[in-house]
Amino acid sequence: MAGRTARLVLLAGAAALASGSQGDREPVYRDCVHRCEERNCSGGALRHFRSRQPIYMSLAGWTCQDDCKYECMWVTVGLYLKEGHKVPQFHGKVSLNAWFWSTVFHTKDTDLTEKMDYFCASTVILHSIYLCCVRTVGLQHPAVASAFRALLLLLLTAHVSYLSLVRFDYGYNLAANVAIGLVNVVWWLAWCLRNRRRLPHVRKCMVVVLLLQGLSLLELLDFPPFFWVLDAHAIWHISTIPVHVLFFSFLEDDSLYLLKESEAKFKLD
Repeated sequence: MAGRTARLVLLAGAAALASGSQGDREPVYRDCVHRCEERNCSGGALRHFRSRQPIYMSLAGWTCQDDCKYECMWVTVGLYLKEGHKVPQFHGKVSLNAWFWSTVFHTKDTDLTEKMDYFCASTVILHSIYLCCVRTVGLQHPAVASAFRALLLLLLTAHVSYLSLVRFDYGYNLAANVAIGLVNVVWWLAWCLRNRRRLPHVRKCMVVVLLLQGLSLLELLDFPPFFWVLDAHAIWHISTIPVHVLFFSFLEDDSLYLLKESEAKFKLD
């Protein structure tokens, strides 16, 4: 169960993430974790825990302390429900993820996996912006696309360096992703609207962009997961799978169009 900032989200004036979630700060939860660690995470009790731990959890780096936090989370959830309160949030968001680094991060929340998850998210958005530049400008002016690529790499390097070497600022990371996400959306949509009549397949791209932004609103929601497995964050990632299939279909159609256009020009020459 791990925390995560919103990605590819159009958030006007979104607030920065708090330093801790409500459930993490709950005295009942903190006391439960403390007593559990004292009772189970040293000496013979720790050896017993390790002996009965499934191999896949051991390989994932799941520790006795992690197990205590997990068990105490459910204890606290049960108390909240018994008293008629809303289920609190633990460790940012209760989540299940499909992408590689997100999967690693949600399997084992460490400084490294968290940073890789966030950095890869930023990289994906910047790469989408670069693809848009290549499609809209770079085909006619390759030098411009090359210069823009260098600029994006410089921005990514500065972004990663600041978060790694200066301060891992969740609020700044969120604002940065929102800003580049806005650039990505506006640029792609502007090109699609401009070419929608001449190139019918760009409608697929329009649908993809609009769906991603609409679905990303799920990142703003925070509700108890369905069946204690699927929360808003997990549903967001599951929903993006067919969207990316549609985007691949657009790329395929667009590549075939460019190929035919290139062949036609070659024949004319």
